[in-house]
Amino acid sequence: MMSPELDPMEVTRADIEWAYDRIATRVRRTPVVLLEQDALGVPGRLVLKLELLQHTGSFKPRGAFNRMLSAGVEDAGVIAASGGNFGLGVAYAAHVLGHRAEIFVPETASPVKIQAIRDFGADVHVIPGYYADALEACEDRVLETGALYMHAYDQPEVAAGGGTIGLELSEERIPFDTVLIAVGGGGLIGGIAAWFSGEVRVVGVETKACPTLHAALAAGAPVDVEVGGIAADSLGAMRLGRIGFEVARRFVERSLLVSDEAVVEAQRRLWKECRVVAEPGGAAALAALTSGAYAPASDERVVVLVCGGNTDPASVT
Repeated sequence: MMSPELDPMEVTRADIEWAYDRIATRVRRTPVVLLEQDALGVPGRLVLKLELLQHTGSFKPRGAFNRMLSAGVEDAGVIAASGGNFGLGVAYAAHVLGHRAEIFVPETASPVKIQAIRDFGADVHVIPGYYADALEACEDRVLETGALYMHAYDQPEVAAGGGTIGLELSEERIPFDTVLIAVGGGGLIGGIAAWFSGEVRVVGVETKACPTLHAALAAGAPVDVEVGGIAADSLGAMRLGRIGFEVARRFVERSLLVSDEAVVEAQRRLWKECRVVAEPGGAAALAALTSGAYAPASDERVVVLVCGGNTDPASVT
């Protein structure tokens, strides 16, 4: 099986600025909230970037719109594989722009996300296994249809779309030292870290059951890992993308691992203290702080990216 060709891996600040100009009228500029001292049980003052208030409940429409608007879409439409959130982003962007969309999701995807993808008019194929299995089926289908291939994280346009979150943070009047970002395939942290290019500390956070960045940094290259656990539907890429790795080895300080139990506790605290309902992947970055995996200095201001909220509210309340 021959995979669709991927574009060069470099993502620059100029790419991210162009992406922002391209998608600004299509996506929401999501809010930033400066919490009170010692909020959420974490010493110091935290800043939440509430990207879960983006269209479809996650950051994914940023990359989906940027890819479609920069590449052009033929009558065959667009095609993607996704654990759920990217499929939602692609389906939404295709619906807004008037394109046909075909989405491959693994059986581990949330039924809520699968139905939401269908609600935007996309054709959905549920594939046994995890994201990697859905991706393989998607790549076979691309070669049959000629549709525009949308990769969930390993395309420059997609990563640059995610990087616009970094641009927005730079324009805020709230100073900060560190950004904590949940990692799946690496497109989001790749885009944001490329934007900051070492000007602030960028730290990746993964669950112990989905350690793609952690394993890649240890091995010196992306490697396959087993995935599972509570956040597999959003962080369950089996291998870190090329873009994420190339940016991370230059501009990401480190990767931290947190337990599923820590993620559940972070979800609970977000709801209890902020009335924010985050999905497991969306709460993973905060879990690094609430579990003690990341201990900020007394004067350090930390931005926590809450990147997704597609979950059953009853699961966190």
